[in-house]
Amino acid sequence: MIWQIFVRFFTLGLISFGGPAAHIGYFRQTFVCQLNWLDDRRYGNIVALSQFLPGPGSSQVGFAIGYQRGGIFGALAAFIGFTLPSFLLLYLMAVTSNIWLDNDLFQGVIHGLKLLAVVVVADAVLGMFRQFCQKKAAKGIMLLSTVLLLLVSGIEAQIALIGLSALLGYVFLTQDDDGQTVHEDTSIRWVYLLSFVILLAGASAMAGNDTLVGVAGQFYQAGSLVFGGGHVVLPLLESTVGGNMSPDQFLAGYSLAQAVPGPMFTLATYMGAEVWLANPFMGALVATLAIFLPGFLLMLAFIHSWHGLSQRPQVAGIVTGINAGVVGLLFTALYNPVFVSSVQNATDIALVVAGFGLSKLMRLHIVLLVAGFAGSGMLLALV
Repeated sequence: MIWQIFVRFFTLGLISFGGPAAHIGYFRQTFVCQLNWLDDRRYGNIVALSQFLPGPGSSQVGFAIGYQRGGIFGALAAFIGFTLPSFLLLYLMAVTSNIWLDNDLFQGVIHGLKLLAVVVVADAVLGMFRQFCQKKAAKGIMLLSTVLLLLVSGIEAQIALIGLSALLGYVFLTQDDDGQTVHEDTSIRWVYLLSFVILLAGASAMAGNDTLVGVAGQFYQAGSLVFGGGHVVLPLLESTVGGNMSPDQFLAGYSLAQAVPGPMFTLATYMGAEVWLANPFMGALVATLAIFLPGFLLMLAFIHSWHGLSQRPQVAGIVTGINAGVVGLLFTALYNPVFVSSVQNATDIALVVAGFGLSKLMRLHIVLLVAGFAGSGMLLALV
């Protein structure tokens, strides 16, 4: 059973291009439609919970499917299987990057992939705005968060913004109770929730410490605050570990994470190897485990009680507010560091506009976009 779970998720980890939304589609096709491991109702509840909790949305869905199928060991098998391909690819890219850094063609490829990052993040902002900012109050929260984060940067500002968004969502987006009594199980698994809180407190205290534990603290802290999907990890990691590498290295890692299948959170693999040069493999491993761990602890805490809790209007209002604030957070990341570190001239803007237009009009697969932008970058380097 456990080996079967691992093989299924490893296979998906090899082919799952396209980001969290595409991964969720792959999971449904495989585990609901083909294998009948769970029904649509159960799967829909898992997806909704992954949107409510911070962490890597699609990986949390996979983790929960593994948990439903084989308990905690099934969940671990699903995580390892789905993550292993992108972990290995990004680790190899990190440890071999110095060989190619002075090569003009390689620099051209990286520049092209950085332009692709502009397209991908812009598309994520647009999609999340349409999904999470339908009400006027949600649009107001998004606008407020964008303005505040453009004026005040840093991880502390982002944490405060998420808290403010939750409060505003509770006040302005809580709908009237329809009077129905919730009969579903609403009991939280407190051991996992307390573990999450204790580790977050320790991570916050140790983050920035010049040790491997300090590296783990930085990535655990970022993984604890990522609401809204994989792309939102970009501004949080830029605030926590971005100072330990050059902007080019940082965005190169983000761009390469777009070019490989599997979860976006394996961006931590590349960055962990880059920031812990004493032992890049340990740096990559620790960073990867640390950034995924908080989302998985929270999934274990709420997986049994989510359906009942989600029917409460106050919870729904808080979630809507947080999601609106996250759109503003991602919009500021689109400007800095993505746009300002990638777009250098009118040709770059033209490529970004063309790539965005083609991706929307022709629904080009992410593999084709990666190849197109990498090739464009090489051509620009040769000119």
